[in-house]
Amino acid sequence: MAKRIRIGALISGSGTNLKAIIDACSDGRIQGDLVFVGADTPDAEGFRWATDKQIPAFCVDYGEIIRNYRENPDQISVPAHCDIEAIISRQRLFPSSASVSQVKTFFITRIAAEAQLLSRMAAYPFDLLVLAGFMRNLTPYFIDSINTDPMRPRIMNIHPALLPAFPGIDGYGDTFRYGCKVGGCTVHFVDYGEDSGPIIAQKAFDIQPDDTIETIRKRGLELEWKLYPRCVRLFAMNRLQIQKITRTLPGGNNRIRTIVRILPSE
Repeated sequence: MAKRIRIGALISGSGTNLKAIIDACSDGRIQGDLVFVGADTPDAEGFRWATDKQIPAFCVDYGEIIRNYRENPDQISVPAHCDIEAIISRQRLFPSSASVSQVKTFFITRIAAEAQLLSRMAAYPFDLLVLAGFMRNLTPYFIDSINTDPMRPRIMNIHPALLPAFPGIDGYGDTFRYGCKVGGCTVHFVDYGEDSGPIIAQKAFDIQPDDTIETIRKRGLELEWKLYPRCVRLFAMNRLQIQKITRTLPGGNNRIRTIVRILPSE
């Protein structure tokens, strides 16, 4: 029998994708087990799915950390081994025109929260971390702490749009407001940008003239609950392979693109 993988999850809200993954582990579609559920807010509704299955759960209150920093910046610090300037130099969340103080505030508060997350997560060794509606961008500090092998990323996310279109927090809303004829969802590995990591799989649906934001979100969520467990299953089966593709641009410069190849089943 194949080894069952250990899955950690981070949530912010209702955790319906978390439930879909828990159910898929329970009924055998995924050879894996949830080993912890973490959240960035103490009132995350998705904690109930962890409680029902007796999965260890914890919270690192991002909001409190951010408020404390604004009130007294000297009381919030990043870990001693963390080079904040080097981390900021690698990030792709903010444009070069962004305020230096805004960027520094963001990364100090996020890294302070992430250090607490990593400390709590250390008690539960895991093979894959799934972001199941976790509404916080991750910094290179956190990502590099988990992705120690560049050819085997271990942080997976689901996004409510057909990336690379409409990254950000309201993919279904952006899809509707733009007047798209097709919507969908995307599962991808996480990198230093916002919803910019290599795509694992996507599912699409037609948008009808009488659709609303609510009907689009409902239809999209129903696809998410099928697609996310399927991608976790592929990871558990070791069927996701990272490939680097080099493309020569005009002028002779090379651009390296990272893609995910789904290997055939044995």
